[in-house]
Amino acid sequence: MYYNVVDAAPSLMPDSRLQAFRTGGPFINRLAEESMSTGLNILPHGALDFVSVGALIHRLDTGIVPFRKATECQIHVSGGEFNCAANLASCFGLKTGIVTAMADYPVGELIAGYVKTMGVQPFYKLFKHNGVNGPNMATVYSDRGQGVRPPVVFYNRSNEAAGMLKAGDFDWASIFAGGVRWFHSGGIFAALSQTTPEVIIEGMQAAKAAGAIISLDLNYRAKLWNIAGGEERAVAVLDRILKHVDVLVGNEEDLQKGLGIPGPEVAAKSKLDPSAFFGMIDNVIKKHPQIKIVATTLREVHSTNRHSWSAVAWVNGKTYAAPTAELDIYDRIGGGDGFASGFIYGLLSNESPEQALRLGWAHGALLTTFPGDITMASLDEVRAFAQGGSARIQR
Repeated sequence: MYYNVVDAAPSLMPDSRLQAFRTGGPFINRLAEESMSTGLNILPHGALDFVSVGALIHRLDTGIVPFRKATECQIHVSGGEFNCAANLASCFGLKTGIVTAMADYPVGELIAGYVKTMGVQPFYKLFKHNGVNGPNMATVYSDRGQGVRPPVVFYNRSNEAAGMLKAGDFDWASIFAGGVRWFHSGGIFAALSQTTPEVIIEGMQAAKAAGAIISLDLNYRAKLWNIAGGEERAVAVLDRILKHVDVLVGNEEDLQKGLGIPGPEVAAKSKLDPSAFFGMIDNVIKKHPQIKIVATTLREVHSTNRHSWSAVAWVNGKTYAAPTAELDIYDRIGGGDGFASGFIYGLLSNESPEQALRLGWAHGALLTTFPGDITMASLDEVRAFAQGGSARIQR
């Protein structure tokens, strides 16, 4: 049975400009101008600003202690697609939703409680847990590493409820009945089973018909695709999905392994050199000419706790690059979703492409300073960092 859960906590009030867009205020002319610069025709209002489809998981985090030596852990609720919805609701004040599976056992209750707390409206396909072996909410195990020791991440996605989702499980017309401005999914959900790509495509087609912008974060995970048919199947699956996409998030490796695009002819001088990434864009657009934006983060890892961080975007034929920041990392997991969230917020709130990129860069950087996968930042903090703010104490 399909359930639309409507008792989610109210989201924070968006900033005045976004409210003006929703009500047809004085910024509507600027909306048209930015549509020309980005190539995106973003609806000015809708009952939901952002909806994603994907898997909810819980992550057991043992901190700096290796998992095999741990005696305790923290539990973080996560999922690449959900992270974006939660970030956009919690930090940026947007009205967001998550379309996903939910199993009715204590782990599911824990996860559903967190979704509600974050102010994200859930649309669940419910599964009855048999008390023994599922269907389950997936578990991710991790430690944060320290210094020269990198983080370690592994999974238990056996008998996962989200992997059982199939086309026809959701009433998209009902979900989008009040209007939706942006629809998002990711390569992780696409890799879970033979049926999850069909759910993504069905949702994208319905969202496009409702006037939404469609985005995909490639998030290529070799461990997941290796048991789902390898790179060859990844390319075939993602190619079908990408035919519906307007905005693509993915780094050089994502583009090579997820799209089957050859590596750049010009080697990057460093991990922060955008030339190799930009050198691949022509092949991306040649394969999928409807894509208007391709963006990614750039990260030079000096140690587990010290990264150089930047971001770049190709927007409707023009290239943009964020500054480079030196980050002291607390927990790097979720930083990429943090970037995508801030970047999407900037586009939805009619910022210029350069400012949208800076907001994504700033929010992703701030997210690495918090425990867990979801933001604890405020919009004021994001804007301050995007404008060149520092870590001086705020009094």
